[in-house]
Amino acid sequence: MSLSQGLAASADEGGGGAERRGIQAYIFIGGIFFLTNFASPSLGLVDIPVSFFLKNRLHLDAHGTATFRLILSLPMILGFVFGFIRDSWSPLGRGDKGHLVLFALATATTYGVMTLLPPTYSVLLLGVMAATICFQMTNSVASGLTTILGRDHDQAGGMASASLIAAYLSQGLGFLTGGWLSGQLEGQSADNAAHSLFLAAALMMVALAIAGLMGPREVYAEAERARTRNHIVFDLKRLVRHWPIYPVMAMQILWQFSPATATVLQYHLTNTLHGTDAQWGEWNGIFIAAFVPGLTIYAYLCRRIALKWLLWGGFSLAVVQMTPFLFIKTPQGALIAAAFIGVLGAMAQASLVDLLIRSSPRGLEGTTFMLFFACYWAAFRGGDLFGTVLYDKFGFLPPVLATIAATALVLPIILLVPKQLTETRDGEPVRTAVGPAS
Repeated sequence: MSLSQGLAASADEGGGGAERRGIQAYIFIGGIFFLTNFASPSLGLVDIPVSFFLKNRLHLDAHGTATFRLILSLPMILGFVFGFIRDSWSPLGRGDKGHLVLFALATATTYGVMTLLPPTYSVLLLGVMAATICFQMTNSVASGLTTILGRDHDQAGGMASASLIAAYLSQGLGFLTGGWLSGQLEGQSADNAAHSLFLAAALMMVALAIAGLMGPREVYAEAERARTRNHIVFDLKRLVRHWPIYPVMAMQILWQFSPATATVLQYHLTNTLHGTDAQWGEWNGIFIAAFVPGLTIYAYLCRRIALKWLLWGGFSLAVVQMTPFLFIKTPQGALIAAAFIGVLGAMAQASLVDLLIRSSPRGLEGTTFMLFFACYWAAFRGGDLFGTVLYDKFGFLPPVLATIAATALVLPIILLVPKQLTETRDGEPVRTAVGPAS
């Protein structure tokens, strides 16, 4: 059943109305992913200015900045808890609409409070931590809705592409804005700089609350029908026993364990290659934006090629993703490489989210997607901290080689994915998988 047909069934409307509702669903999912990723406490708009504040004004070294980021990742590493709350609890009886409005406003309020406080290390740590905790609930809603609509209507690839394109466009804009803000705010007092930053983030979260309030009722209704009504222990056992999620989580951990791509690259670009704060923001913006053409291609290919071939092709390309950094000597060279690296990573990322949507157990969509994000943050921040140890002792080359090696290890994990999940194209029914690949 197509997405438009499914939504039409819930609204007792067919024809052009069904098609319109399908389009509205894609636009709504894209919109909330755009807003959540733009205003995320852990991404460019907030993370870049805060990280340079730590580096340039509080004089933290690479390891100290990575440690700060790792501490802030704790709510994200426990993200499956927020997903489980989303799957089990309907605030004010409004389901996902209640979650979006309530927690978007809570995040905005947290950012607002931070505009009134001095930007000390403790204030930044506790304030961004509080914003991250509130934000995790809005993220779980976006993730759960994407999984339900993509899986139940055999459009996992299309939903993966649409959500990732929206997320990466906003992340790219956030990184560019964050880098620009960081440079502009260098000349201001510390208080004014921090207050301007958090006010901008608060306004974005207010926009997310408004979007949640105006979301399509058919999408919310479908999500409510999928909500689990089981006892918490039963659902936890069901999640643990659901084999298909294990290979995809293992692939995510290896894929995101990238010691050379966060703090190490930031310090290498700005200290060794003598780049500016804005150029670090530009690097991230170009890298993220370069995913969009690849994701657009994936949206076309996923309806014509079975997922198993897209997984193998995507991660084979991703193995060579970081090789340009073996030769780069200037900030300008790094900016050029950012586009190459982003394009090569797009197919792997889209195919992995496609597989995640297909692998999710019914009624635990938010939990599964947030567990996927938890694996991301645990691997990414752990790899970041590991990379700074290598970088401080041995320089930039060992973190790059470690990143390449970790990506290569994803390939044999594909063999463990249940074949039923990967033998079809988008639009074809996916058979239920309950055990290891045979």
